[in-house]
Parts: sequence; C-alpha cells; structure tokens
Amino acid sequence: MRMHRVRVAVVRGGMSDEYEVSMRTGAAVIANLDPERFAPIDVIILRSGEWLVDGRVRLPEQILYSVDVVFNALHGTFGEDGTFQRLLERYAVPYTGSKVYASNIAMNKILTKRHLRDAGVRFAPHVHVTRESRDDIGRVAERIMRLFGPQYVVKPVASGSSVGTRMVTNPLLLHQALREALDEFEEVMVEQRIKGREATCGVAERYRGHDLYAFPAIEIVPPPHAEYFDATVKYSGETRELCPSTFDMRTKHELERLAKLVHRELGLSQYSRSDFIVAPDGVYFLEVNTLPGLTPESLLPKAIEAVGGSYGEFLAHLIDDACRVRVS
Repeated sequence: MRMHRVRVAVVRGGMSDEYEVSMRTGAAVIANLDPERFAPIDVIILRSGEWLVDGRVRLPEQILYSVDVVFNALHGTFGEDGTFQRLLERYAVPYTGSKVYASNIAMNKILTKRHLRDAGVRFAPHVHVTRESRDDIGRVAERIMRLFGPQYVVKPVASGSSVGTRMVTNPLLLHQALREALDEFEEVMVEQRIKGREATCGVAERYRGHDLYAFPAIEIVPPPHAEYFDATVKYSGETRELCPSTFDMRTKHELERLAKLVHRELGLSQYSRSDFIVAPDGVYFLEVNTLPGLTPESLLPKAIEAVGGSYGEFLAHLIDDACRVRVS
C-alpha cells in the first residue's frame, strides 16, 4: 500500500522586489522534493497579491485548509517580514522558516542591530534616515560625515538581495545618494563602508545530530568589474563562491560562531544565513537572511553540497521539522 504523501504548498512569487528570485527558489524546491514522500502544490502569489494554483485564482483559505504544510519560498517584504507568517498562524498550518516576531525583527536592519548590540556582534557604525528628513537632507548628510566615513553604504532598512543598495566612495556624493534612496524607500540605513572580504555562513536547527548546525562559511569573490556582491552579480554566475573558503581556521570558526549566535539571539527558527565582512581588524556582521535563497545559484545549496549533503534531503528535513514542531 502506498503511504500518504505530504501535501506541501510551495508558495513563491510575492509582492516584493525579490519576486523573480522567489520564483526561482520555489521552482527549485518543487523540482527537488521526493515524489515518493511529497505532493507539492505550486502556489504563486502575483505582484498584485492574487494567489494562483494551476493558473486559477484561489483564496488563501481554499489552499491553506487543504494542505499539510507550507514551504515558504518567498523573499523580501510580505514573505519574510512576518506578514505571511501571521497569515499562516491564523489558519494554523505548519510552515517552514522563522516565526512572526523573529521574522519582523530580522527583516529590519536597524532592529536587528539593536537586538544584537549587547551580544558581542561587531557591526559598522550606522545611522537610520527616514523620508521625513528629505527636505533637510544636506544637513543630515553633513552630520553623518562628521560621525563616520569617508566611504558609505546606503541601503533600504527592509529589503534583501542587495536591492536598492548604493555604494558611496566620495563623501561629497552622500547627499545625492541619500536623496535618490529616499525617493525609492521610506527608510534607509547609512553604514560606514568596511573594506574586506565578503563571507556568508548558514545554520540549520536539529540537523545532523546538532541542536544548531553551522555549515562551512562561503567566501564570496565578486568579479573585478563589480564593486561588491550586488543584485546583478548575485545571480549572473560571474561571482566565485568558495566553499571551503580560503580563510584561516580561526576566521572560519569565528564566522560559524557568529552565524549561530545571530540565529539564537534573534530567536530565528529552522535555518538562516548571515552575511559578514572579514576585515583586517576582525569580522563585521552585515545582515541575516531568514529565508535564504534556494535557487541553483544560491549560496546555501552550495554549502549543503560541500558537506556531502543532498539538497532534496535538506528540503525534506525542513518540512519534517516544521510538521514536528507544530505537532509538539
């Protein structure tokens, strides 16, 4: 007798700037689920907010009441900031990834650093700037230049995949970069730019016999024409992603320690991936991804492969774990 297959709603798309990345993540998840164990349902949320199954519009409750678990393949606002999680909690359906409160905190770069301030995590000096300051942006820029510099990173407070990030290599250009960013986003964060080597490190709960397992850190080497690991080269295939990395053992262990520390301090669930800069004076935390990309080009699948793991097995682990945690 054939066993009951778990009905998994793989939800992708969404209303954020990371729609296309989410579509690829969801497609990869569906393609790698074990057909003997799982019956995936491809749920696409359009940019307009409509939910589609097999090309037909469905209400959320029509889908969520008929599945065993949701695999959250969304990225960015709505899917990663606690909004979608709150909806799933309302329908009492198990789901992968972090819960409502932790997702909301981790999606906001300012709140994340505020929560990590006393945890021994080093990050760059930064300032929070809102659209209300736009009419006085010259004075704001001058104040920031007095606080730190001379190079800056201007990024939206709540966005991922480096969307909207601007590098400012000349202090005189900070005024312009801030104005452009605030035309596009309600809130931005200005950080002192830390020069160093880019790295990322993923963790997973209850994996391989560990309460919290750290995958090997990945060293990210953007192509020479790119200033940093930006939204373009993230998925173009031009960036070298070294796993194992060329960092010394002390740095590797520190990246793993910090990735686990960030996950625990923010109260995240199941899995996450933290990004860092390895500078001459130490490791600086950049941000955490509560729903790391799972496309064929994404970083976490590379780390899973590096330790001899299977992508499909990891997906099964997340789904089984989400159902187990809900039941318990």
